[in-house]
Amino acid sequence: MNPFLHRLRARLWDLETAARHPRPLIVAGRYVFVLVRDLMEGQLSLRAMSLVYTTLLSIVPLLALAFSVLKALGAHNALEPVLLEFLRPLGEQAATLTQNIIGFVENIRVGVLGSLGVALLFYAALSLIQKVEAAFNYIWRIERPRPLSQRLGEYFAVLTVGPVAVFAALGATATLLNSQALAWIASTEPFGLLLFIVTRLLPYALIVGVFTFVYSFIPNTRVHLRAAAWGGLLAGVLWQSGSALFASFVASATNYNAIYSSFAILIFLLIWLHLGWLILLLGCQLAFYIQHPEHLKPRRTPASLSGRETEYLALAIMGLVGRRFIAGEAGYTQEELARALNAEPEHVARVVEILLFHGLLIEAGSDRTQLIPGIDLDSIELSRLWRLARAGAAALPSPRPASLGADIIALIDTAEQAFAQQTAHLTVRQWLARSSSPPATTAEQRT
Repeated sequence: MNPFLHRLRARLWDLETAARHPRPLIVAGRYVFVLVRDLMEGQLSLRAMSLVYTTLLSIVPLLALAFSVLKALGAHNALEPVLLEFLRPLGEQAATLTQNIIGFVENIRVGVLGSLGVALLFYAALSLIQKVEAAFNYIWRIERPRPLSQRLGEYFAVLTVGPVAVFAALGATATLLNSQALAWIASTEPFGLLLFIVTRLLPYALIVGVFTFVYSFIPNTRVHLRAAAWGGLLAGVLWQSGSALFASFVASATNYNAIYSSFAILIFLLIWLHLGWLILLLGCQLAFYIQHPEHLKPRRTPASLSGRETEYLALAIMGLVGRRFIAGEAGYTQEELARALNAEPEHVARVVEILLFHGLLIEAGSDRTQLIPGIDLDSIELSRLWRLARAGAAALPSPRPASLGADIIALIDTAEQAFAQQTAHLTVRQWLARSSSPPATTAEQRT
């Protein structure tokens, strides 16, 4: 890590330093630090590059589907202003590039493509949304995407309803700004000045609203509106401000035009696409930290999960889930389990994956995020649960007879047999009936 960031990290998380400064200032500094740290680690930039590549492949099919939807509504001419506004930071050649892309879209003949061509067209358009969801799930520490059927339904909803919503918002805004009542207000001071300020801030408000919707809809988890709004605010301000700065850079970059000639616009397009996706991912990162302030830590990656902690979390998770199931209450989510056990969400997710793999837990609920027992609690022996937690999702290698590996497996089997004899075929339900106190937190368990 950069020496300056290393010293800054030490100051922000030092208790004496935090006590000398107002708490809001320290908290804001921590948010800025973790965002800069994640940006410098390179994972966000790497995923932004992947999205740039996917964008180049899918932009024409994506616009073709949007064009078809808007054409059915008689509003296909609204697609060009939206694309032009997106490419406006590229300078004078933005209009030419917009016309070329619109020409490609208009020249697509669905009847000539055939069924396979139409399927590939949809796949190219859907792949961009799938890549965005994968990047968002990485930021939110979600290892499993939505089920395929749910993803396809929601992706098609975005492709069909999205263009209509954008067109309706732009149409309503244009109608409002051109109304006679607004013109009369603009001629009256000080309302004219206020109206001028509002119209200048309106593009920021629209883009913030779009980003807020994206952050609340795409991740495979329930995102609070407050967190999505803060992420949308950061991304919207960076997007609008970055557009103006990038347009100034393109206008003054005469060296690129001299060296690359007509290819300069393609280079500028790639740079702007990368910056745009990076801004989108950075806003998503802030939304995650707003909803999960427990991740505001000096280091992004938690310590490795030990074997003892794996066994403890497996028993504690099954215990908590089993208690709620017996009481007839809704199942825990992974986030609720992490808070209840004061454990790292990554560690909880890893142990939950083991329990799901062995069928001890299943996912339920409308969004399939609630965990309930997958087997009757009277059929799960505590020794089996402990053994499966130790084994994980992978089997031990098969050693040769009379080798050191065979002796090691014999020692492990002896330890597991001793635990089974000690628990005397005790089931999870019987164990929960005997235990009246909730499981200790991982911090208490370590001590």
